[in-house]
Amino acid sequence: MGRFHRHDDGTEHEHDHEHDGHEHAHEGHDHGDHSAYATGPERVVVLERIFDENDRAAADNRAALDAAGVRCVNLMSSPGAGKTTLLVHTLRHLRDTGVRAGVVEGDIETSLDADRLADLGAQISLLNTGDGFGGECHLDAPMVARALTRLDLDALDVLLVENVGNLVCPAEFDVGAHDRVMVYAITEGEEKPLKYPVMFRSVDVVLVNKMDLLPHLDFDLDLFRRNVAAVNPGARLVEVSARTGDGLEEWHAWLTDPARPAARVG
Repeated sequence: MGRFHRHDDGTEHEHDHEHDGHEHAHEGHDHGDHSAYATGPERVVVLERIFDENDRAAADNRAALDAAGVRCVNLMSSPGAGKTTLLVHTLRHLRDTGVRAGVVEGDIETSLDADRLADLGAQISLLNTGDGFGGECHLDAPMVARALTRLDLDALDVLLVENVGNLVCPAEFDVGAHDRVMVYAITEGEEKPLKYPVMFRSVDVVLVNKMDLLPHLDFDLDLFRRNVAAVNPGARLVEVSARTGDGLEEWHAWLTDPARPAARVG
């Protein structure tokens, strides 16, 4: 038996990596030894139930947001990629342009990031996931549903969900957002799209952050672009620096585009 996995189209199954005694690879990449992820049918049933419950809650979240006319974006990244710094700039811009914004702030512990976003004109709803097993590494739809009850949706135009910093689990859980955006720091290297393809495949936009550091790093930007295109050719890349504010105009324009429809389940 192999590791239970949810595909980008929502289908779920186990990977069995012992077909007729030979190894195989997907998409031209050797996935290595997956035998440590052996699981049983009971685990599969439990995970299927978790995903089913989550998807129902996500649909309810999206319906509530649609009824209030709120566009919701699920913002994901690894820890330290710059999501909160980006949000500081973004909330200032939204406040100054009259766009009513809210944030669901997800962290395992503390209110440090939520405190940074206070007094920027946005409604903030904090979610700490530390009560989960070792601290949940992602937000899910039932968590976000609780956060929505603490927001006045009728007084919002845009809701940004700052997910827990993680390059794996947040991509697999629909929280009820309309779009998914990833903040990626160039300090993380060019290879991450190939090592974490589920995350990169799941997003509409990749904000390539910390571009102000490019002259000081051995980072191959063209290779990174090719690696993203290899796993998600439809992803839009926007090069930004959340520290200096460079490049954020394109991100702000995308975020507040009144003609942009709800792009996908996210």
